[in-house]
Amino acid sequence: METGGAAGFWEPGSEILWRYRENGGARFHIARPVTVVRDDAELLAVWLAPGTECIRPVLADGTPVHLEPLESRYTKPRTVQRDRWFGTGVLKLARPAEPWSVWLFWEPGWRFKNWYVNLEEPLARWEGGVDSVDHFLDISVHPDRSWHWRDEDEFAQALGDGLMDDQQAERVREAGRAAVEVIRAWGPPFSDGWQHWRPDPSWTVPSLPEDWDRTPAHVSS
Repeated sequence: METGGAAGFWEPGSEILWRYRENGGARFHIARPVTVVRDDAELLAVWLAPGTECIRPVLADGTPVHLEPLESRYTKPRTVQRDRWFGTGVLKLARPAEPWSVWLFWEPGWRFKNWYVNLEEPLARWEGGVDSVDHFLDISVHPDRSWHWRDEDEFAQALGDGLMDDQQAERVREAGRAAVEVIRAWGPPFSDGWQHWRPDPSWTVPSLPEDWDRTPAHVSS
C-alpha cells in the first residue's frame, strides 16, 4: 500500500484500503482494497474493481449476515471471512469531514444504475487508507433524481440492540436530512458527471494485504 504524497494526498492509481470497524466494537469487519481515482482537499474518489478480494462479516457459523432474521442479526456472534466483490465495480466518493460517502453503481455494459448515499462516520485517513463506521441508514438516488431511504428497519434494530445511543441516532438522522438537502438541490457529487467516468484500463485489481486489520500508526481526518 502506498502512502500519501508530500501534500498528504494519494496519487491517482495508488492502492489503498477502505475499511469499516464493527458497530459497538473496535475490530475491523470490512476491508476493501481500492484504487485511488482522485484525492485532494475537496474529494477522495476510489474504484472498487470487480473481483477484488475483500473482508466481510459473517455470523460465527458462517451464515451470511443478510440471511439472518433482523431481530437476531446484530446480537449473534460474528466473525469475518475473505470473499470477492462480484458483479460490476463501485466508484466511491467522499468529501473531507462529511458524515457520508456516495457510491455509484452500474449495470453490466456500463449502464448507470444509481447513486447510493452511505451514512457513516467521516473517513479517518491513515498511511494505508481510510477507516469509518457504518451507520446503517442509507439513501438510494436514481438517474431521474428521485430518491428513497434504505435500511430504515436495520437502523431501528441497531438502535434497539444498543449499537448506538439516542444521541448518535439523532446525529445520523441529521446527517441524512443534510444529504437529502444536497440531493434536492442537485449539488455535488450528483451534479458532477461521475456517472460517465470509467476506470483506467491499465489498472490491475488491488490485492488484499495479510495485515488488512493492522492498527494505523497515525490517523487524521
